[in-house]
Amino acid sequence: MGETMIAVIGGSGIYDIDGLEGAAWQAVETPWGDPSDEILTGALNGVKMAFLPRHGRGHVHSPTTVPYRANIDALKRIGVTDVISVSACGSFREEMAPGDFVIVDQFIDRTFAREKSFFGTGCVAHVSVAHPTCPRLSQACHSAAKDAGINVHMGGTYLAMEGPQFSTLAESKMYRTSWGADVIGMTNMPEAKLAREAELCYASVAMITDYDSWHPDHGEVDVTAIIATLMGNSEKGRDLVKRLPALLGTARVDCPHGCDKALEFAIMTAPEKRDPALLAKLDAVAGRVLN
Repeated sequence: MGETMIAVIGGSGIYDIDGLEGAAWQAVETPWGDPSDEILTGALNGVKMAFLPRHGRGHVHSPTTVPYRANIDALKRIGVTDVISVSACGSFREEMAPGDFVIVDQFIDRTFAREKSFFGTGCVAHVSVAHPTCPRLSQACHSAAKDAGINVHMGGTYLAMEGPQFSTLAESKMYRTSWGADVIGMTNMPEAKLAREAELCYASVAMITDYDSWHPDHGEVDVTAIIATLMGNSEKGRDLVKRLPALLGTARVDCPHGCDKALEFAIMTAPEKRDPALLAKLDAVAGRVLN
């Protein structure tokens, strides 16, 4: 049995955690480059916490340039066990209205300009992302949202687009009707895939800001309106986060869904054929199975 350490990767509008005891920003070096920012660490109700601003303080990284591998490596390196992604999203569903939250359980990955794996030539690995989020952690997020009085939906498919532009009307209609997506955003991929490779439990909280461009009564996405909704969502998001330590507790048991054993049979390259340089970079992410 280990110790729980919860990390929140905060998207637009969420840059810190209220009430963090012993809060300090710390720089973390990774073999994949610098993370988006320093990591805010401390404790909340006796549970270790970490906070990483996905875009960096001041919003310096676009969705494409976020250093996803460095972010996940840095969190694993400092002892994180559970990762909560909080991000602003558009909605394809009338009932998933601006101001609502969705606990995402599936993804459609339409990104194309990002490094999506820690593994490659010299150490090949294939992990399953059939169920890309952790049900245990997702349920905790859902319970925390309900306790905070947030209108929350359990389950939904997140379409990850490259960005930074928003969807065309034709794309929005296709994603909604033909593809069956529920929300759209630009940042949860490859983040969720990398978290799985790093054997971290991962949950995604989508904070709805708009109806994308499909809705006949709401017109195209308007950044001014998004920001206004974002500010209200940010306060709700902080309320959700405050409730997670009590739900997850300090003692960390094995994930009942196997998230923390995702690499058990994933590495394909024979030991004698593995690239020592790549293995050195994988020390935090895959050390459990490589050592």
